[in-house]
Amino acid sequence: MNRPPAITQLRGTGDIGTLTLDWKPVSWATVVDHYAVHVAEPGSTTYTLLGKTVYPHFVHRGLGFAGVTRSYRVVTVDAAGNRSQASHSLAAANKTSVTLSGQPIARVGVYDGKGSELALSPRGYADYPVRFPSDVDYTYGTSVPSADWSYLFPGPADKWAGSKNHTVTFRFDLIAPPEQDLDLALWLIDSHASIPGSAVLSVNGTEVGRLAFANGATKGSTVADSTYPGSPLKPSYLETPLPKALFRTGQNVIELVKDEGSWIAYDAFGIYARK
Repeated sequence: MNRPPAITQLRGTGDIGTLTLDWKPVSWATVVDHYAVHVAEPGSTTYTLLGKTVYPHFVHRGLGFAGVTRSYRVVTVDAAGNRSQASHSLAAANKTSVTLSGQPIARVGVYDGKGSELALSPRGYADYPVRFPSDVDYTYGTSVPSADWSYLFPGPADKWAGSKNHTVTFRFDLIAPPEQDLDLALWLIDSHASIPGSAVLSVNGTEVGRLAFANGATKGSTVADSTYPGSPLKPSYLETPLPKALFRTGQNVIELVKDEGSWIAYDAFGIYARK
């Protein structure tokens, strides 16, 4: 048997709930049928087939929100069914969510893969212009999720929301400036499949950066639950640090300006302190 060449430069990048594997593909001289990705769970030396791909790229999904280190190997399979030697073993971990590692300061919604506790859910998006004529302005401790926080955050691509930019304002109090950076945890149950776009993030009037949203499945405008078997939704998780120097005693204001693309559908939105 003529073995095809083994892949090289296997590397992994962990994220919330996922781990992305990349590697250098074998040369074009080999007719590759697919790459077979194998994984060994913690404490095990037995590798099982995780999936197959024709690309030098694979995303291991559904890993949960606590960081776990697993071992990965990749095998080249050519058009004749011949298998290469396994690549070197790579130990890599998904990230631990700040919703587990941090201490909540202020949040809206429950981090549970559902958006049913939020205003207009599950399919009332067309009422957004009437219900939120000046967009969402939410004060933690006073506002009510089911009345004051829309389950969808529209963008300029959404005709039903006026084909314009939209802003979410989130207000919360601190008894003292934080000693460490804080973290924003923005979880989505779904987003537009092709143009979820991005939003500008600011803290107390200072721009922090731009948040880019992952493509979803477009069903989250009418379905509020991503957790049941066969759910058509495609959740995503965005967590980013917020510099401590931007915060102050008293009221603090987080703003998101959706100036690109279409809607996103919330799971929950929160600010976390580091333990």
